[in-house]
Amino acid sequence: PENDARFREYWDTYRQLMAREGVTPDVAKAAVRRSNTLISALMLRRGEADAMICGLVGRYDQHLDHVRHVIGRRPGVRTMAAMNALMLPEHTLFITDTFVNEEPGAEELADIAMIAAAEVRRFGVPPKVAFVSHSMFGSSNRASAQRMRQAHLLFKERAPADIECDGEMQGDAALSETVRHGFLPESTLSGSANLLVLPNLDAANILFNVLKMTGGHGVTVGPILLGAARPAHILTPSATVRRVVNMTAVAVADAVDS
Repeated sequence: PENDARFREYWDTYRQLMAREGVTPDVAKAAVRRSNTLISALMLRRGEADAMICGLVGRYDQHLDHVRHVIGRRPGVRTMAAMNALMLPEHTLFITDTFVNEEPGAEELADIAMIAAAEVRRFGVPPKVAFVSHSMFGSSNRASAQRMRQAHLLFKERAPADIECDGEMQGDAALSETVRHGFLPESTLSGSANLLVLPNLDAANILFNVLKMTGGHGVTVGPILLGAARPAHILTPSATVRRVVNMTAVAVADAVDS
């Protein structure tokens, strides 16, 4: 109710955050009244909650806007992203960026790979990063291939020395050392990559959903939101109970580490 002191604090906090974004007191009040995600984000910002799971109803981008505006990015992070994990018969495969950045540039792709590799480490898995493209180690000079090539070089300059990475390469080469070495015996990636960095949102999301149904039997973790200042994750309306439980565990681990 609007006469509740806590409600007034929430919409006033939101009004102050968005005052320079055209949000009037009446608009702030209406926004808080109609969005549980916005209330949750405000609770997280105010220290009244430790973590947030949302997204089972509504559009991903609507929830993401609330996270961006209210919670913001973690210090030192320039680009938020989303990553999904697939439990495949032979290994776990991480795919990024599945929901946030539509057409990231080389700098953004390198940033995404950095925060994704750090998250893969938190799962207890040494990250092996492949920058995936239609091109194979310089076989194409199209803009998207050059972008993935540059992203790999930027990542290699910035990442810890113990993170294996290579690119740009095709999907089969990312997962097969035999295929990869047939093109480039000196590849700096051994075995199978477990973190695939895709050139754009469409490629990442399509790959994830196809593999989920054809190879992963629907068993996934994610979307894991990377780079937010507080533990917050946005699921999708198709999320199963199992995925909600998995992501709750991730959010709890985030809260413990933060």
